[in-house]
Amino acid sequence: MKKKSILNIILLILAAETVFMLPYIISRVFRPTVLELFEISNTELGICFSTYGFVAILSYLIGGPLADRYPPRKLMSTSLILTSLGGLYYANYPGFLGLKILYAYWGFTTVFLFWSPMIKATRIWGDNDSQTLAFGLLEGGRGIIGAIIASICIMIFSLLITEFNSKIDLQEKREAFSKVIFFTSFFVASVSILVWKYMKFFIPKNKNYVVEKFSFKKFKSVQKLYSVRLIMVIILCAYVGYKTTDIISLYANKIMDYNEVESAKISTFLLYLRPTIAILIAIFLSKFKATIMLIISFTFTLIGSLFFSLKLISINQELLFLFSTTLLGIGIYSARTLYFSVMKRGNIPINLTGTAVGFISIIGYTPDIFSGPLYGYFLDQYSGIKGQSIVFTILTIFSFIGIIASIKFYNKFENS
Repeated sequence: MKKKSILNIILLILAAETVFMLPYIISRVFRPTVLELFEISNTELGICFSTYGFVAILSYLIGGPLADRYPPRKLMSTSLILTSLGGLYYANYPGFLGLKILYAYWGFTTVFLFWSPMIKATRIWGDNDSQTLAFGLLEGGRGIIGAIIASICIMIFSLLITEFNSKIDLQEKREAFSKVIFFTSFFVASVSILVWKYMKFFIPKNKNYVVEKFSFKKFKSVQKLYSVRLIMVIILCAYVGYKTTDIISLYANKIMDYNEVESAKISTFLLYLRPTIAILIAIFLSKFKATIMLIISFTFTLIGSLFFSLKLISINQELLFLFSTTLLGIGIYSARTLYFSVMKRGNIPINLTGTAVGFISIIGYTPDIFSGPLYGYFLDQYSGIKGQSIVFTILTIFSFIGIIASIKFYNKFENS
């Protein structure tokens, strides 16, 4: 593997995770803290995510064709620097309206110029015979970066706060959390500079990787592919699982009675589990059929979610909580690692990757719109374990649908 090739995948990994640190990772790891310091409810935070999702869905669609025409380096670097600027506003604790505007802004900056170019660049890096390896390294590397940055953020927050109890000074906590946000913003901006300067893909002349001109005929040809529709459903179901990890720290805090640092550590554990699973798949399972592994992944998620949905986990079942959380993590992060790696198996042309990803994402990532308000509503309306049970029942249903869609993909493209 050439030095430049290694550098490209490292930069892809760095960029792919850091771009989402501000809008998502911070609130996932510090959810109870975010709710308190911004003085918002679960429902209101969910509305912010929904606002992000609405803008992101449009950005997926119109941004996809751009990835088929322009170099990933320029698009991704611009996206990163614009995203980091939003952190400066975030650190000043805007009100609910300001948060909605900020999340709409992030919905554009993190997707329009970023998502499709990143997926296409990964396909190019993996070439014809290393798609599972490429996406496994991408997801695994993203997980490592996310876990490291989250750990640093928790360390910064812990060092600046002397004790965690109900009598702590709110202003002190706000000042500490602002420093966490400023650090994250600086890191995102730094990665933008690295991507602009060093990410360069060598495109062989005999490879048809670029579309010179966008046409609706090409878009319609992508839309008609059966594999595109199946991948759309697979990603939808897998992403519902991923969005559910947002409330794990809240479950630990409210149901298991963990304090804020302890509950944040549960989220960080999941962040470390994510790269472990992805790298194991990339190194040891890349020769196995990705569709079979998708079926297994959704099955793990289904089993893990059942423990939560059936209200089997309470304050006295800490081992069961950790076991079920781990099982959920294995299933959810395995599916995330695999779902784009099956594009080649589904006969999606590489020069139309951006357009295909844009179209797939219209439905695949709609949990960005509905999961936040939906989960927030149930968590606010039904206090305690009942609201959590409803949320995990939703995950159970989508996990079952994911199994069915993966089986259909296997029968059509692997078993024919």
